[in-house]
Amino acid sequence: MEYNVKVDAFEGPLDLLLHLINRFEIDIYDIPVAQITEQYMMYIHTMQELELDVASEYLVIAATLLAIKSKMLLPKHEEEELAEYDEFDEEEDPRQELIQQLVEYRKFKEAAEGLRLREEERKLAHSKLPSDLSHLHESAKEEQQELDVTMYDMLSALQKMMKRKQIQRPVRTTITRQEIPIEKRMEEIVVSLRKLKKRTSFFDLFPSEEKPHIVVTFLAVLELMKQNSIVVEQEGNFDELFVSYREGRDS
Repeated sequence: MEYNVKVDAFEGPLDLLLHLINRFEIDIYDIPVAQITEQYMMYIHTMQELELDVASEYLVIAATLLAIKSKMLLPKHEEEELAEYDEFDEEEDPRQELIQQLVEYRKFKEAAEGLRLREEERKLAHSKLPSDLSHLHESAKEEQQELDVTMYDMLSALQKMMKRKQIQRPVRTTITRQEIPIEKRMEEIVVSLRKLKKRTSFFDLFPSEEKPHIVVTFLAVLELMKQNSIVVEQEGNFDELFVSYREGRDS
């Protein structure tokens, strides 16, 4: 006879056994078979009294518990006489196989509970349809151009330019001091680049050979790069730098 109706209270006989072990605070590795068998059979009888169809696996575990209980209750001399008819190994704990099944089942049960909790957490998250992020991709490309030129590249270009200008110590003893505000030089560079409407050599931004003017111009270029007002490009390592005005930066 087949028993097809599932008992909703438990997912199977091992689940029922775990319930009993937890309820009576029993060590799963040292199960008191007599006590657990009595409680298990009470559940089976209750299911039958309620006219619930008990699945066959519940009856298999019930028979296993009864066999283990009988084995452990046998006196020593009877155990030796019946050894050849006994299905259990004399030196092996008759509970060992059932304990192993319970330990493995508990692992899967705990893993299933963990997945259930993750599912509940996921239900609290809401997703949306994909968005068009192409404009961010273009912005990233523009920013990447700025990162292609490092401060070391800028200093290297400045060194080359100063050698090209062949700046030397002045022969005259009279020194003329002329201060140029960085803001003014920044405006001059922007106006010049906007008029050209194309990129120009980094060296062309330094028309004067006076050292103060060169320093102020260099600082002005760095500040304009920081503000994303200009673009500094380099086609290859140690190649010449080119500067252009960034469109859409009109103040």
